[in-house]
Amino acid sequence: MKNWWKILCILLLFYTIIFGFLGPIPELNILEESIRNLYFHVPMWFAMMLMMFVSLVYSILYLNKSKIDFDIKANAFAKAGFLFGMLGIITGSIWARSTWGAWWVFQEVKLNGAAAGLLVYAAYFILRGSFDDEEKKARFAAVYSIFAFCMFMVLINVIPRISNSSLHPGNGGNPGFNSYDLDNDLRLVFYPAVLGWVLLSTWIATLLIRIEKIFRKKHGLDLTK
Repeated sequence: MKNWWKILCILLLFYTIIFGFLGPIPELNILEESIRNLYFHVPMWFAMMLMMFVSLVYSILYLNKSKIDFDIKANAFAKAGFLFGMLGIITGSIWARSTWGAWWVFQEVKLNGAAAGLLVYAAYFILRGSFDDEEKKARFAAVYSIFAFCMFMVLINVIPRISNSSLHPGNGGNPGFNSYDLDNDLRLVFYPAVLGWVLLSTWIATLLIRIEKIFRKKHGLDLTK
């Protein structure tokens, strides 16, 4: 079956939503019922990072091969990654409101780093829109994509770990895998949720690729270069 992974994606997300809200959770101080956001916020950021990495790979391939197909894919995966980054910011803000009492804590390094990282990628799309020449747009975007990915990883993974004072769950490690907030009941939903959201982000990226190719074919733009 050609689209088996899409069916799997739908099943996993249904499972995530149903058991994410109705399944058992451990008794946790401060986090309490808000730990259910682990099935949404954290996997969405995993999906975002994977999409950004795939975009990076296609950007490097474009610089090596100069095939417009690689640029189309790099752009599509960057868009999917940015979308899931925004969803991660939104779900994270909801989580902060329920546990910290504020939608945004400006002293929190991880939150500020995440916002800054998304702004770095927002500049990627602005850069693409500033060129009319296809080849220049693709080449400059590919180069910037490498810079954006490196900066993004520094902002969300390196700098926050330098700071010893953080309210964020998982400070000093990965919030998705620390034993204090991920017991067996949570794992039964968390790991399928990660796969489900990753598959959905991939699905969205493939749709964006198809839309772009249809648009280019309709307007007589070359796809073979």
